[in-house]
Amino acid sequence: MLKRLLTADEEELLKAERRQLTVLRAPLASLDASDEDMAVLERSLLQLDELFLLVIVGEFNSGKTAFINALLGERFLTEGVTPTTAAIHLIRYGEEATQTAGAATAYGPGDREIVVVTYPVDWLREINIVDTPGTNAVIRKHEQITTEFVPRADLILFVTSADRPFTESERQFIEKIRDWGKKVVFVVNKIDIHETADVAHVLQFVHENAAALLGREPIVFGVAARQARQAKETLDADERTRLWAASRFEPLERYILETLDEQERLRLKLANPLGVAQRLVEKYLQVAQARRELLKADVQTVRTIEAQLGAYEADMRRDFRYHLSHVDNVLYGMSQRGDNFFDETIRLQRIFDLINADRVRGMFEREVIADTPAQVEAQTRDLIDWLVDQDYRQWQAVMDYLNKRIARHDDHLVGEVGGAFETNRQQLIESVGRAAREVVATYDHAAEARELGDSVQRAVAQTALVEVGAVGLGAILVKVLAATLADVTGVLAAGAIAAMGFYIIPNKRRRAKLDLQDKIEDLRGRLARALTGQFEGEMAGSLARLREAMRPYTRFVETQQASLVDTEKALQEAHDGLAKLAAAIDAL
Repeated sequence: MLKRLLTADEEELLKAERRQLTVLRAPLASLDASDEDMAVLERSLLQLDELFLLVIVGEFNSGKTAFINALLGERFLTEGVTPTTAAIHLIRYGEEATQTAGAATAYGPGDREIVVVTYPVDWLREINIVDTPGTNAVIRKHEQITTEFVPRADLILFVTSADRPFTESERQFIEKIRDWGKKVVFVVNKIDIHETADVAHVLQFVHENAAALLGREPIVFGVAARQARQAKETLDADERTRLWAASRFEPLERYILETLDEQERLRLKLANPLGVAQRLVEKYLQVAQARRELLKADVQTVRTIEAQLGAYEADMRRDFRYHLSHVDNVLYGMSQRGDNFFDETIRLQRIFDLINADRVRGMFEREVIADTPAQVEAQTRDLIDWLVDQDYRQWQAVMDYLNKRIARHDDHLVGEVGGAFETNRQQLIESVGRAAREVVATYDHAAEARELGDSVQRAVAQTALVEVGAVGLGAILVKVLAATLADVTGVLAAGAIAAMGFYIIPNKRRRAKLDLQDKIEDLRGRLARALTGQFEGEMAGSLARLREAMRPYTRFVETQQASLVDTEKALQEAHDGLAKLAAAIDAL
């Protein structure tokens, strides 16, 4: 990194900084940090092993190249009034003065074209200088090159022109530099175009504006770089003295070559990667916070849908009991007719009717059973239609809610919270809505009701121990009721011949009533169990399908919440660790 050996404390600081920068990779990666930001972090690690890097920035025609030529002592780099620096110029020590375009260096990717300049002055053995294109270059690519190179700097010399100091584009560029936490020294060039009093006014103007932008006391030098170069080039001692004094270049040159001694360069070399890392930590803490806020809405989405499903289940259970009561009412009506039938039929006056079992059976079918099978089948069909319709409506409700959720989504959050995260999240939200849409689009109400009705028929047949065949629910109930009829009328026929007393007849009537009530209650239980079983199965299946459709989204939200907790903890620990390191480095 630097020529001299580090002390034990300095070596420990260097190791600690490497650890902090290395550990920072994981939380940034978990937040889908951009390739650019990850590359900046990697370059910051590499910077610790490079020579001190002094980066010269400023608008084109501010005199950046003239300033560097003044440092070198001759007009070695091309100067001009148009944007002459179209690429990065890396100036370092060499036995001879050379310029090589397209050379690969440790300061950028292999495909970066950099003009490597070598020059035989001793102070370049420990400092590399970078001359960048203008920040307001007409060719926007030049400005991009300058912006991308700033994070690599250990110290930035910002050159502005005395004839137009602190333009708006310069303000904007300094704000970017400030965000990277870089130390900036301001150089006001071309002061030779003003009178002494005017120069003082310009320097004060730059000082005040720089302090306001950076939030700290700035270092400002006023120079005439061209006069300084001319002073070094001229052979006339008097002219050299005059030009050198007029250029006011000596304080700035002394600052670069003497004040920036090994200890100060070490401090800046260690501090600048920390500034980059701190900026990245702050940026991605905001990303994590933005994700957390967005996930709050996702958690609420999951909770809302789950609450809807809970309310749907409760409503369905309540309404199912209401629909089931209609079936009960049909059987209750048959029970009432049975009681009336026995009161009217099992009497001594009708003893001859009772002896004719077929006649009694016919009367019982007409007056008691009547249209009970048809009514039960109709009520059951209504219940099935209701169940199918509610299932359909619930899928529609989920679909409509998710469509509104997607419509309220703010597209600008994509860049704030990270592309991969937002893409996955959006796809999962849409997948639930898509599943709902597919269910709704392919929903065949008649087919669903028919399939459910067949299932109810099979369940009733199984509980009644009869064959289904190709008959409907009504036919199954007729078979069940026929068995009930046989049992009840059998009670009447068995004692008909002996029914000659006032004692026997009332007992037969009471027994017939109780027997009928037991049979009807048994039938009601069979229907209730069959219908309830189908209801529970259908409702559980519907809820399971909805929850299964939501599971990837739900799992994503849960996983991201857990991951964010760990990531924010890691970033906060990095933030605190970097702050401690920064304090230790400042103490150097």
